[in-house]
Amino acid sequence: MSATYIDIHVLQSVPPSNINRDDTGTPKNAFYGGVQRARVSSQAWKKATRQDFSQHLEASHLALRTKRAVQQITERLVATHALEHEDATNRAVEAITLLGFKLEKGRTKKDDTAEANLTEYLTFFSNAQLDRFAEIAAAAAPGEKLDKKALTEAARAQHGIEVALFGRMVADDKQLNVDAACQVAHAISTHAATVEHDYYTAVDDKAPADNAGAGMLGTVEFTSATFYRYATIAIDQLITNLGSEEAALTATKAFIDAFVRSMPTGKQNTFANHTPVDAVLVQVRKAPTNFIGAFEEAVTSASGYVEPSAQALADYAHEVETQYAGKPLASFVVRVSPKAKSLDDLGTRSTLDELGSAVTAHMSHRTESGDA
Repeated sequence: MSATYIDIHVLQSVPPSNINRDDTGTPKNAFYGGVQRARVSSQAWKKATRQDFSQHLEASHLALRTKRAVQQITERLVATHALEHEDATNRAVEAITLLGFKLEKGRTKKDDTAEANLTEYLTFFSNAQLDRFAEIAAAAAPGEKLDKKALTEAARAQHGIEVALFGRMVADDKQLNVDAACQVAHAISTHAATVEHDYYTAVDDKAPADNAGAGMLGTVEFTSATFYRYATIAIDQLITNLGSEEAALTATKAFIDAFVRSMPTGKQNTFANHTPVDAVLVQVRKAPTNFIGAFEEAVTSASGYVEPSAQALADYAHEVETQYAGKPLASFVVRVSPKAKSLDDLGTRSTLDELGSAVTAHMSHRTESGDA
């Protein structure tokens, strides 16, 4: 399936919320088409997507992004291989350092063991890789050096879905790097969006009856928007990262399901913005094609943004297909909102539950027929 990409386009209306904020607490934003838009960073939605994986996939398929690889290996050596904690820690430290990772310096003796052996930066390791590191560490005789070649080979195989999709960069050893098979765009509103302020007070339940003052006061910034979200998966790179087409299709389905359904959790307790998507368009193409240009001119409306946004997306997609990218190899549409019916002509209708399976079934058929 060389040079095959799966593009995922989402329209989603989100009410007053602050799901992704900057260092001052303000909802993130960006200027596009000359006006300010609400924005959610790709990192925020990738994290939400990764967290959703754990609800649907076995732990052996998943990865951890952590500085605590030593702790993870130590726990496996103690629990699975019955090593004493000190011996297990020493072997885990040796395994990580042989892989080229440096441990943070300057920790005081008051730190516990787990915090005393942190790598200098966050790194993705799959659970399968951590299990294999523990096996290699446990196999060495007392006083014997660990097998560096075996450790390196383990670090270059059995990548978790997150590593295969989002990549891994290891500054200390480039041979451990993994090229990302998935790209996620920053979500932006299809229309101009402003930031508003919610002034609130809290009353002391036990305050004297003659005390009418507030126990505290503050403000929370928020915005609301209809977002255009986009992600693309390079199927050939995903196959390379995971080692088989079957594993790549499993990862593809998992990503489509998780990306569409996930929501960053910023200020959820305050705003409870658990909205379903309004529409999803998934297309199989020979090159990735982002349709953000549909909204370079900000959508305007006095009666909601979903319907005109869907119409703008449909019109732009037709123009891109006619003038530039050509027809997709396959196209699937999920329309939760009737306001997005203008997208119906862009592909085969599906449901959210069936979407991931429909896409991967098409990819399997292309592989079997030799069309990929």
